[in-house]
This record gives sequence, C-alpha cells and structure tokens, in this order.
Amino acid sequence: MVFATAGFQGNNLKAIRVEGAKGDITGTPHIVWEINRDTPYVPSPILYEGILYILRSNNGILSAFDAKTGKAHYSGPQRLNAIPNVFASPVGASGRIYFPGREGTTVVIRNSPTLEVLATNVLDDGFDASPALVDREIYLRGNKYLYCISSQ
Repeated sequence: MVFATAGFQGNNLKAIRVEGAKGDITGTPHIVWEINRDTPYVPSPILYEGILYILRSNNGILSAFDAKTGKAHYSGPQRLNAIPNVFASPVGASGRIYFPGREGTTVVIRNSPTLEVLATNVLDDGFDASPALVDREIYLRGNKYLYCISSQ
C-alpha cells in the first residue's frame, strides 16, 4: 500500500493498493481509504508497525490511523502542546515515535492506538530537519548545532 498526502491548498490522504493498479484509479477498489482533513503540509507521515501518524499542516496536532482500514485511533486529532510548529518529519524506533519541533522541543510518544506521551525533551535550538537514527543514536540537526543523543 502507498500513502499519498497533500496539505497545500487542500487536504487529502489516500491509502492506495498498488498491486494491479494502473491508469486513473479514481473510484476503484485501489483507493482503500482516504481522508480529506488534517493532513500535513511539510512533515511527512510515518507508518510504524501498522499505525499511520500524521500532523495537521505544520503544527503539533496529531492523528493516528490503522494503516489497513483507515480507522482513526484516539478520539480525533490530539494537540501536542509542546510543539506548536513542526517542519521536521517524525521518526520511529524501539516502540517510540519522535516529533521534533521548530522551537527546540521533541515530543516522544509510545507507538500505540492510544496516545501516551513518554517524554518532552527541550534543547536550546530549533529543528527543521528530520532526525536520523543510527544504531542506538539519534542525530538532530538544529539551527545552531548538531546533536547526537545515545544510550549507554
């Protein structure tokens, strides 16, 4: 399945079954599910263990969907107050999703159909670039510095 989003001058997310699809697939069973609200403009969605996470526009309003069915998790979009502006795409590892914000805060949630914020980490910098994950390290390129955070 391919997940295609648009968040500029309109909102759309389509879950497309690509096997056997060709030509104009509008109105065919190849469009498995779709939504027409709260889609991202800059940050990419993240598909992690069957859950598709998206942020509305460039802000910290989070939605999560069952990737196969499009069924919404949570009780609708949830505001991640610590990250009002987001340009970086989220990343996931070890059952966690990391959402870095432009003001220097990264919100960490558990990969789950229910929203559980595990941590809110603040650095004296801002982040527009998506984090990079390497082994047990996360690299964050800030506006001023490059950070490497790891566990021992």
